[in-house]
Amino acid sequence: MTLQRMDNVGIVVEDLDAAIAFFSELGMEVEGRMRIEGLFADQAVGLDGVRSEIAMMRTPDGHGKLELAQYHAPAAIGGGAHHPPNTLGLHRVMFAVDDIDDTLTRLRSHGAELLGQVARYEDVYRLCYLRGPSGIILALAERIG
Repeated sequence: MTLQRMDNVGIVVEDLDAAIAFFSELGMEVEGRMRIEGLFADQAVGLDGVRSEIAMMRTPDGHGKLELAQYHAPAAIGGGAHHPPNTLGLHRVMFAVDDIDDTLTRLRSHGAELLGQVARYEDVYRLCYLRGPSGIILALAERIG
């Protein structure tokens, strides 16, 4: 048996509407939105009494997906929304963009904070890290060479 594909990356957020707006501004599209609850949810995630709402966000090419989840029950627990990029666990999600400066400007209106500065990697990429909704760290890469 072989791996077929990576289906999505799941991210728990405090405010689903704000996260959807943020990732929509980035250029992702809402593929679907639904409530998740019941025995199957409890069994799948290993929690009792799960009530959540998810939104599946899709990249324009259709290959990359984020599953944004807001837990109503049991309540989400703090996971370190302000931990630095070298914290153990999921590090960040990187997106390729056409114009890093324009993307940063648009995302700042949704609360994005640049973690360092836009850096140049040789004559190939401009790169940066930023913090988005619920402390999510994103990386942006603009190919320049």
